[in-house]
Amino acid sequence: MKTPLHNPLYADEERPLAALLVPDILALLEESPESIPAETEEMHAADLANVAEALPRDRVVALLAALPKGRAADVLEYLDEDLRTEVLERMTARQAAALITEMTPDDRADVLEELEEQSADDILLEIPAAERAETERLLAYDTDSAGGLMTTEFVSVADQMPVEEALAGVRRIARSERREAMNAIYTTDARGVVQGVMSLRELLAAPEGAKVSDVAWQEVVTVPVTADRQEVARLTRDYDLVALPVVDEIGRILGVVTVDDVIDALVEEHTEDVQRFGGMTALEEPYTQISYLSMIQKRAPWLAALLIGEMLTTLPMAYFEEALQKAIVLGLFIPLIISSGGNSGSQATSLIIRSLALEEITLKDWSRILRREIYFGLTLGIILGVLGFLRVVIWQSFGFGGGYGEHYILIGLTVGIALLGVVTFGSIAGAMLPFIMKRIGFDPASASAPFVATLVDVTGLTLYFYVALLLLRGTLL
Repeated sequence: MKTPLHNPLYADEERPLAALLVPDILALLEESPESIPAETEEMHAADLANVAEALPRDRVVALLAALPKGRAADVLEYLDEDLRTEVLERMTARQAAALITEMTPDDRADVLEELEEQSADDILLEIPAAERAETERLLAYDTDSAGGLMTTEFVSVADQMPVEEALAGVRRIARSERREAMNAIYTTDARGVVQGVMSLRELLAAPEGAKVSDVAWQEVVTVPVTADRQEVARLTRDYDLVALPVVDEIGRILGVVTVDDVIDALVEEHTEDVQRFGGMTALEEPYTQISYLSMIQKRAPWLAALLIGEMLTTLPMAYFEEALQKAIVLGLFIPLIISSGGNSGSQATSLIIRSLALEEITLKDWSRILRREIYFGLTLGIILGVLGFLRVVIWQSFGFGGGYGEHYILIGLTVGIALLGVVTFGSIAGAMLPFIMKRIGFDPASASAPFVATLVDVTGLTLYFYVALLLLRGTLL
């Protein structure tokens, strides 16, 4: 029977793969580190990275040193960000540069971005000149832009080149160089401007004597180097691309964004949005790695702002204090009113933020969305208003407690009408806040559910008490 080391797919529910392999890896590091490459050659680099993460920290460097440089670079790429930074800092600048040089250009730039500036500069100086210049060029772009996501490892040929010559060139590249994006081949003119694109299969199937311009598709989807990652993700999704060419202002191809980098960018983007929905500043690090002080700094300002906002709810209660003292029963429905308004606002803002992110709607659609949410809000308000009215009437009629006296119909109407108004306002406010935030340059996700709920709480209470004064004056008030 093969051991877990030779069968990396083996693991049981109680003991994960990494835990199973750690003792064997540690034994090999002590007894015969030179055998580790052969013993782990069938393992995916991601699996070997999981094993490295389970090792004692001081043994990870030894494991990477026992592997061939290319293999070690692959494992380093999959390591947890915090561990990867620690490992590189344990190495000399020359050792770290030897591994980072083996990475693809975009991954090389990403790893250096994670390091302290001085450490990154020291490692850059040890990277060969050509790779250093390429890396520095990528580091100059915003990390959330197409330029920050792209790799410069792509294949292009002159559009007037004969098919046979292009095939020979692609073969030379495949045999001698590592190219991250080999499945799409771009054709360019003398200036490097993209003219067409073809798959490797289309090039292989091209008729003899043809030029690549006769084979390539002329409709090429490109993205500007300054485009943000949301635009990159949208184009990749809309056109089912595995690689998206990145061009400068005149259309010269600078690199390509591959689908794996798009997925990583989407995960990061969605993580930030979810965190903002919760009413906090997005984290730059994984939850388990962020420091205590940083976490407090991310969460406390938003909580303080929301607390100050909620303090405003005391204003309508103070203003209507006399009415509350006369009709204590009104206080019983305050949680019902504010929660319904907050819930409707949260629903609307979540729907609109997501639609804006997917570009299903744009800023110019605000008036159309406003009209829709007025209808939705009124309909939902009527439904909840009827339920609120029935709640008061049924409780009184069947004696379930909370006796409301002879004026229970008026109390029910007060609750029902207030719910109609609050839910309608909540839907409108929740839908319009993301547009306002985007219009003034903020991330629409900042119009988070807690922020909307706070706004609706204040207005909802005010509306509730005014309805009560109108309907109950001369009876309870």
